[in-house]
Amino acid sequence: MYPTFFQLGPLTLHAFGVMMALGFVAALAVMRRLSRHGFGGLDDDQLARLIVWIMAGGIVGARLAYVAEHWSGEFAANPGAIIRIDQGGLMFYGGVLGAILAIGGFARRAGRPLFDLLDLCAVGLPLGHAFGRLGCFLNGCCFGRVCQGTLGVGYPAGSLAWREQVAAGLLPASAASSLPVVPIQLVELAANLVIFGLLLRLARRHPARGRVTSAYLLLYAVVRFTTETLRGDPRLTQGGLSIGQWVSILVFAIGLGLGGMFWRGTARQPRPPRA
Repeated sequence: MYPTFFQLGPLTLHAFGVMMALGFVAALAVMRRLSRHGFGGLDDDQLARLIVWIMAGGIVGARLAYVAEHWSGEFAANPGAIIRIDQGGLMFYGGVLGAILAIGGFARRAGRPLFDLLDLCAVGLPLGHAFGRLGCFLNGCCFGRVCQGTLGVGYPAGSLAWREQVAAGLLPASAASSLPVVPIQLVELAANLVIFGLLLRLARRHPARGRVTSAYLLLYAVVRFTTETLRGDPRLTQGGLSIGQWVSILVFAIGLGLGGMFWRGTARQPRPPRA
């Protein structure tokens, strides 16, 4: 656990913030390369402006969703902590919704087909998300369930996992570290890299509009529904499923709907061939 890379006076470089920034840079690099080969149809200036829109919409959406779910436990007594995104606390699905709204606004303003932009962003998203999950692992948030065996990870005293286990009576307050937990952040990191590889291969074939987006929604919904069962941090539940699982079901249904539209010949014109 390395939540802070270094601190120099008032300047603190948090691991989560660094990984989030690297994720945006990595996603931008992939999207730029694809755009230069005709996928998405954006020049460098347009792509740079789109990334700014996505960053703003994604971060605001992710933070608002996290605050809404954890209001009573973390923010009711300390509302000022809402702006401390450098310390973690972003909800992925909220970020996706915020980013989609931002992309929609950009598409309308720029006069570009929405799914051209969504497809382009869908390729870079899992790569950026992988960096974000590494940030979660270093920060100690989004930890997994208690587990046995050599794959378990113990977090130090004072960490989120340690505090939850002490509060649940699983550990004495004098314990030097938490019980071993599933490194679910790294599991999801690996799954995102696999999704990225599959979508990148698909994008290089220049499929019709909407196919990359639908493929991403279907793949990630399955991953997230599964990994939610291994999470150990507090989760809101309804009807035996976590909120994340219910959202995953909705996302999967949307992916199926888009798949029915775009994979059965009803999509708009195919993309131009690569230069």
